[in-house]
Amino acid sequence: MQQIDFTAYSGVLPGLMVMGVVVAARLTGSMQGLEWSAFDRMLRSRPLEPMDERVVIVGITESDIGRLGTYPIPDRTLAQLLTTLQGYQPTAIGVDLFRDLAVPPGDEQGYVALKQAFQSKPNIIAIEKILPGASGYTVSAPPYLPPEQVGFADALPDSDGAYRRSLLGSLNQQKEYRFSFSIRLVDQYLAPQGLGLRNGERDSKAMQFGNVEIPRFQPNTGGYVRTDAGGEQTLLNFRKGRNPFRRVSLEDIETGRIQPEWFRGKIILIGITAESARDTITSSAVDIDNPSLFYGVEAQAHAVSQLLGAVLDGRPLLRTWTEPWEYTWIAAWSILGLLVAWWLRSPLRILAGVAIATLALLGSSYGALLWGWWLPLVPALIGLVLNGAGLALAAFYRQEQDLRSRLIERQAIIEHTFSAIHNGPLQTLATLLKQTAELDTSSSYIHEDLQHLNQELRAVYESVRKEALVQSDRLYLSVNCALDLQSPLHELLYEVYSSVLERGFEGFQSLKLKVVRFEPMVDENLTLEQRRSLCRFLEEALCNVGKHAVKPTRLQVNCSQLNGINIIRVVDNGANLEIEKNTVITEVNHYSKGIGTKQAKQLARKLHGQYRCLLHSPDGTICELTWPSQERSIPWNFAAKMLEAKQK
Repeated sequence: MQQIDFTAYSGVLPGLMVMGVVVAARLTGSMQGLEWSAFDRMLRSRPLEPMDERVVIVGITESDIGRLGTYPIPDRTLAQLLTTLQGYQPTAIGVDLFRDLAVPPGDEQGYVALKQAFQSKPNIIAIEKILPGASGYTVSAPPYLPPEQVGFADALPDSDGAYRRSLLGSLNQQKEYRFSFSIRLVDQYLAPQGLGLRNGERDSKAMQFGNVEIPRFQPNTGGYVRTDAGGEQTLLNFRKGRNPFRRVSLEDIETGRIQPEWFRGKIILIGITAESARDTITSSAVDIDNPSLFYGVEAQAHAVSQLLGAVLDGRPLLRTWTEPWEYTWIAAWSILGLLVAWWLRSPLRILAGVAIATLALLGSSYGALLWGWWLPLVPALIGLVLNGAGLALAAFYRQEQDLRSRLIERQAIIEHTFSAIHNGPLQTLATLLKQTAELDTSSSYIHEDLQHLNQELRAVYESVRKEALVQSDRLYLSVNCALDLQSPLHELLYEVYSSVLERGFEGFQSLKLKVVRFEPMVDENLTLEQRRSLCRFLEEALCNVGKHAVKPTRLQVNCSQLNGINIIRVVDNGANLEIEKNTVITEVNHYSKGIGTKQAKQLARKLHGQYRCLLHSPDGTICELTWPSQERSIPWNFAAKMLEAKQK
């Protein structure tokens, strides 16, 4: 019966818990502020849009107020402005200034002049305030205007004070239904084209111009949670650009610094654009330097422009998915984080996979917004990152714990092995040292060799112990010679060659010619342990020359890459003590079962390469390891012969 590896599923339960916490946090509104912020940032980062020339803002600036010497601007001045603008034949004029009382008080002539200007044509829309503000008061429209020429200008700030929604229709305190300032102006513009306001076809409570139904805001629309959705509201799709609308000042109109075609057939909005008047709201979604200095008349212009753009240009209105689809989307990205962690396993690969998935999530959310869809970004991103990166960190921790455990085990084995050697062979060696010390001077060389052997055995223990303590990123050829395994492979191999040849082996004493070749090799895919094994292989091959070759005069060492094959090759021309001199070319593999040979074969298999050792060939004794520089299938017998032919 096959055993189930439950460790492969160890991250599923925490991952599902993370997904549950993310969903719960969104349901309680804990992520609402983050979702708003991400939404605003994506709106600001959209491509620039051309100026909407259908909407023109006539702003009352600080210069205008200073020139007039009073604020609010007098009725007489406003009446003259309306008369002048009517001469340019605009389709509609929206006066975003409250005029429920005479300005200044007692100026009956100015009041009458403004009344006549308002009543001169039905294309002028005035404003009122129907929802009680912080003070609890509302503001009435000019009393002499019919309801068709009045729209409310109430704004709906979110809990962070920012403006993201547009109120299109609502009941006033007298339970009378009123339309917004922007709806009145858009209807005034579109009605002559047969695209006037009517009830929605799919949603009878929604508003519709032409074939475009305005999506209604719901309490849990997008990133909102249990928000007051009273009246008819919609998300505001601000126009992107530093100058989305043409703006002129009162002084520009009075001095004639304008072009008549700027106003002909357009919607003109008259409002305050002076900071001292404090007719501002906050919006982080608009491309302005100071989000808190967003003038109210500009907000009205965006509200008008988005409806005109949707009906006449096909510019999308902002929509959202239903709640089941939104939470399915969030859960899908959380599960993707789990799958990435489960599939890739390696911590670094998990982080790379999560980074790619994050870019895909950001790209899809941004692309959807360009098409008018606001998708849940923040909860999906948190679920993805926590499940992916969190499990990657857990994998890092597990690897660290496993490494520490292996180091402790390795250290224990080393200590146990040395204790066994110390209590056995080293004690025997100590006895031999004592006995040879008492012999005559003719045997002193035996005593020296035994002392050297004693030092070598103890040095091996120290070097192996140090390798275990440094977490396998160093190779100790001796107590005082440590190599950094992160270095390029050909540099490591050269250090091994130089260190081994400094050892006083008898076979090195007779060398007359050394031919060495150390060139860069393809080593990107090698692990630290494979690098260590390759260095040990070269060390073993060179030590065999020093210990077993009989009076060699020539040594060739080739560590390089040729035709996609890495090669480590050691050739000497000395005789070998283990083989008779008249022996023909012999494969060591056929008779030798030594540890070095077994280790070399294992290394060749791991590298998908080939190991061979030839004794008494025409070129001398050859010890060679070859492996492909990339993972691919190679006819090794042919490759080895090709290498040998080229080197000859």
